[in-house]
Amino acid sequence: MKIYLAPLEGVTGYTYRRALQECFGGFDKYFIPFILPNQKGHLSTREKKDIAPENNQGMQAVPQILTKNAEDFIRTVETLKEYGYEEVNLNLGCPSKTVVTRGRGAGFLDRPDELDRFLDEIFRKCDVRISIKTRLGMEEEWEFEDLLKIYNKYPLEELIIHPRLQKDYYKNTPRMEAFGKAFQNAVGPVCYNGDIFTTADYEKLTARFPELNCIMMGRGVLGNPALAREIRGGCSAEKSEIRKFHDRMYAEYCQDLSGDRNILFRMKELWFYLAPLFTNYKKYAKKIRKAEKCTVYESAVNELFSCEELTAGGGIRELL
Repeated sequence: MKIYLAPLEGVTGYTYRRALQECFGGFDKYFIPFILPNQKGHLSTREKKDIAPENNQGMQAVPQILTKNAEDFIRTVETLKEYGYEEVNLNLGCPSKTVVTRGRGAGFLDRPDELDRFLDEIFRKCDVRISIKTRLGMEEEWEFEDLLKIYNKYPLEELIIHPRLQKDYYKNTPRMEAFGKAFQNAVGPVCYNGDIFTTADYEKLTARFPELNCIMMGRGVLGNPALAREIRGGCSAEKSEIRKFHDRMYAEYCQDLSGDRNILFRMKELWFYLAPLFTNYKKYAKKIRKAEKCTVYESAVNELFSCEELTAGGGIRELL
């Protein structure tokens, strides 16, 4: 089974990816949160740092591009090639309203003819491997029948399917019957993405689709950084590993970011997912959430690690 880390904007940047790889590993590919091409063709400072080879050493990193403009996509690919990348991913799955209203991400799925022309142009003009991360459509499952006919026309590196509609956001349950039809009818390799929070979730998925050989995980990994290792038959996370994982990221954010507010913004988002790994975590999570100074934050984190233990399997699902 190939296991990929999903790109989650604002969370799985290079600092997170490096800490995850160093402390837990288990991933075949690490997808970089989307690059948003601009009219001048320049990458932002954040994007440059995220794709820098020195920040992705020892891992197979794949940049993701979010655009509906073929020319912008092609220009971005040329830039990424200069950094040494030979594979890119097209984001057709982001359900955010600010993205969708501009016809990007899942919003592009509502324009199949335009999408077909876009794909035709980028596959003719780009000499890199291209994968697609997609949802089933905007409003109805049947939309994917036409979308898959389009995808099947092109030599995709792989089709990563999150079996929800745009209107679902991340609520409800993945539409597994629709995924089954897509998996059966796709011409090229398929990767499953969506709601794998435990090894039991993984086993249920593979029991239903025994021929599936690739999965992508996002929120499940945020709630349990050792999940990929567990799926591969390895051990669960130990508290000392979680501490090392946290400390590595915190130290790097303190070095790279200016001001307590910016540092704590990153760490608080991490703890939203990570806190349920611990027993009696809620009072500590509240202290972390309310912290406005790094010294207060550090005290709350130290107290949590000193007083509580890891639970069996964590409890991220209750937050989502």
